[in-house]
Amino acid sequence: MSDPIRPVARFPEEWVAALAELGEPKYRAVQVFRWIHRRGELDPAKMTDLSLGLRERLAAAGLGAPLTVETVHRAADGTRKLVLGMQGGGRIECVLIPMTPLAEEDADAAAGDDDDEAPPDAPLEKTRVTLCVSTQFGCAMGCTFCASGRAGLGRGLNADEIVAQVLIARRHLDPNEELTNLVFMGMGEPLHHYDETARALRLITHPEGTGMSPRRITVSTVGLIPGLKKLGADFGGKVGLAVSLHAPDDATRDRIVPMNKRYPLAELIQALKSYPLPRRRRITIEYTLIDGVNDSDAHADRLVRVLAGLPVKVNLIPMNPVAGSGLETSPVERVRAFQARVAGYGVSCFVRARRGDEVSAACGQLALEPGLIELGRSRAPL
Repeated sequence: MSDPIRPVARFPEEWVAALAELGEPKYRAVQVFRWIHRRGELDPAKMTDLSLGLRERLAAAGLGAPLTVETVHRAADGTRKLVLGMQGGGRIECVLIPMTPLAEEDADAAAGDDDDEAPPDAPLEKTRVTLCVSTQFGCAMGCTFCASGRAGLGRGLNADEIVAQVLIARRHLDPNEELTNLVFMGMGEPLHHYDETARALRLITHPEGTGMSPRRITVSTVGLIPGLKKLGADFGGKVGLAVSLHAPDDATRDRIVPMNKRYPLAELIQALKSYPLPRRRRITIEYTLIDGVNDSDAHADRLVRVLAGLPVKVNLIPMNPVAGSGLETSPVERVRAFQARVAGYGVSCFVRARRGDEVSAACGQLALEPGLIELGRSRAPL
């Protein structure tokens, strides 16, 4: 098969063309696609309703798992960090987060306002689980409080590597769990290489495959305006949007989010005002609280002014420890005071529950391993 699109990243119509080269009828395309995306089977030898000859030819043509599970770290709260090996070397991480009662409010803060009910086919007795997905090996954004950003960028992930995280994670659910939400908030900036992210979103939501509702998916961005505009145009606002703001003014944001120098706050806010949001949906504003940097009452007041007129909810994230950053998390009292200050203006404001930090799976802690950092360190112009 000469199709340059990687097998796991193909849509059914692309499988039609690829399989035609092997002399296979069109209906085989949907069969193969369902095996991969609905059943999560990446080994052609186990696709039992295909002929033995076709299974052998699919394996020879490169159909297989884009990622392999190297290690699973499990925290006491049930959070699991999956360390996944890539073909050609390197490791990425994704995180399964069970929605315990403590975390339910946080999950709803990241989902759409019309999404609080369980998915139609999810057994009510099952625990809802969110998967935090990575889109890059490292990150080029350079945010000072984030381990991925401090490590630099190795490369962007291909759509099959993004989708494979979902397929693999489903196998690591406990019997009483149901994967109900995806957040593109792992390693990397999802909109830095938009085309692969968009293809992965379409594959994950395809009705013949995983069939996840776009309302159950949230894409987080540091504020890459061109990609943000494409996301809105291509998905009509149906995919949830989270924006890593972290500061209410350019001076502070320049210091901790270097990409602000390319896309200043005023331009980002204007792009958010133009973003197509369906009725009853809001944009999640992610705000990492850093002691003495962005956590004062004055910062809270400026944040409310900056967000005026936008349909938003604010998700406060007490900074998780990142070695070598020189930054500290805000004290609990300051976090609560900041939340109260913002909420006092009538803005929905939540504090994200800390999950998985004992296995370095919490927000901002996913990173390249020290021995692999040399593959990255780029700060790509965008």
